[in-house]
Parts: sequence; structure tokens; C-alpha cells
Amino acid sequence: MIPFSILDLAPINEGSDAAQSFRNTLDLARHAERCGYQRFWLAEHHGMPGIASAATAVLIGHVAGGTSTIRVGAGGIMLPNHSPLVIAEQFGTLESLYPGRIDLGLGRAPGSDQLTARALRRNLASDPNQFPQDVVELMDYFSATQRHAVRAVPGAGLNVPIWILGSSLFGAQVAAALGLPYAFASHFAPEQMMQAIALYRSTFKPSAQLAKPYVMLGYNVFAADTEEEAHFLATSMQQAFVNLRSGQPRRLQPPVKGYLDTIAPHFRDMLDDVLSCAAIGSRDTVKCALQAFIEQTGADELMITSQIFNHTARLRSYEITAELRG
Repeated sequence: MIPFSILDLAPINEGSDAAQSFRNTLDLARHAERCGYQRFWLAEHHGMPGIASAATAVLIGHVAGGTSTIRVGAGGIMLPNHSPLVIAEQFGTLESLYPGRIDLGLGRAPGSDQLTARALRRNLASDPNQFPQDVVELMDYFSATQRHAVRAVPGAGLNVPIWILGSSLFGAQVAAALGLPYAFASHFAPEQMMQAIALYRSTFKPSAQLAKPYVMLGYNVFAADTEEEAHFLATSMQQAFVNLRSGQPRRLQPPVKGYLDTIAPHFRDMLDDVLSCAAIGSRDTVKCALQAFIEQTGADELMITSQIFNHTARLRSYEITAELRG
């Protein structure tokens, strides 16, 4: 099969705290390295009670320092929240510390609500359509022959692979125009996935970084030794989606037996849509779902996410998934 990677949101469980979340994240990254995963990414979110990866670059450094070979990166940095120069310096530092192992995925969403976004940036005057120009500026800071008078130190001349992240056609257009690899957030926003993939591949322009299109797709996996256990474990993530869409985000909740039978029909329909890119079940069920998804999309790589409350069960889910790839 194609390479598998991991997206970790550094979940904060109900009854736990960020410190334990960070210990679990590093333990998962080491587990992923042993299991042969390609890369381990962390995502920038702010003001979310159940997500501890707000200071994404800091946490990437923690994970890279505690592992040896797996690529570590951002999936992603929400560029409108930051100056491109600051991100170039941060990831230039990471690449200098852990050469050949750092990825930089970029998104244009704020990763927060508007109030939090204002606190991050002090004003919201920046135009979201400025995103492509910000990406180009950031790429220039990494260039050995940059055009800007200001230099990123460290950063200039370093090879930090840049990815474009997206859940709509906009990101596909940006990635194709700049000749960059494209990661689509099909694990939570699958509606435009096939359209975005087709647009990206048909309009891709080769670049110094990438000669041909490369698509990585987000995919939810809840694998366990029995079907019943896998569906039970998945209810923590199902609760998280319902709480988020209800405007009441919380820490990751323990699994609940029969949870889907307790929610309103419109939430059940929402979960069916959101989780159309998901495999829930025992080994054979998950293997069939993975193979069908790869065949449907022609993905070059899958970014697996498993929002499971019990850390041991989460490690087991990723272990089963890695074994299926072999």
C-alpha cells in the first residue's frame, strides 16, 4: 500500500490535562516510528478545550527531539495568524535542529473562533485571499537566492518541504499553481474531496520542490480486535464532532455504548457526512475500507487520525493500521 502517516491533535481527555496530552503525543510518535509511519503531524488550533497543540512549532520540537527517524511537521500552521518571517524562523530553527525531518503544512483558516483570532492577530484586517502571496513570501525566506531584503536566520537556504492544506477548491488551486504537495482534510470535511483532487491534478505546474502532483488525504481509523470495540471507541470522536457543531467544544469524552442511538437525527446525518472518510471495525473491515478509499481517490499517501480516549487503545488502533499496510 501507499505510505501512511499520522495527524495528532494532542487531545486533552476529560479528567486529564495538557501535560498528560504531551506525554501521550510523544509516546504515540515513538510508537508510530517503530510501526513504520512516514510522518507525524500536529495541527494548530486555538481556544479549544480538547486540543493542546496551539503552540505547534514548540510541540513539533518536543516530538522531533524525542524521536529519531520519522518526519515531524505541521498539519498545519494557519498562516493568516502569523507573519511569514516568524514561521520561516521557527521552522528554520526546527530544520537546523533536526535536519531532513521537518515538514511545513500551511492552511488559511484561523483555527479558532473570531474572538480568538482577534486576540492572536490584534486585528482582522488581513485578507484571507492574501494567503497565496504569504505562501510565496514564506518560500522566498527559505530560498538561497531570496528577493527580500530581510533574511530569515535560521531559515535562508534550508530545505523545508512546504505543503498546502485545504478542505475546499481554493487550496487545491494554490497548491497546483505553486507546484506544491496537497493535503486535503477529508477526515472532517470530505464534501469537495474528489473535485479538489481532480482540480489539483489537472492544473498542477511542476516546481523546484515537486515534479508531479502529490495528494495526501486525511482519513479516520478506529481499529480494534473486535467490531464492537472499534465502534465503541469511535464514540469519543463522534461526541467531539457533535459538541463542536453545537457550539460547545469540550475535552475528549470517554466512549459511550450506544451513543448514536441517543442523538437527534440531524446530528446522526451530520456524522454520516463528516465520517464518510472513515474506517471503523476489526482488521478485515478496516483493510477493505482503506483499500477501497485508496482505489477511489488514487491517493499518494494517507494521513491517519484516530481520536480515541484510551491511550492504549489508540496505540493499538495505529498498530493494527500499520500492520494492514504491510
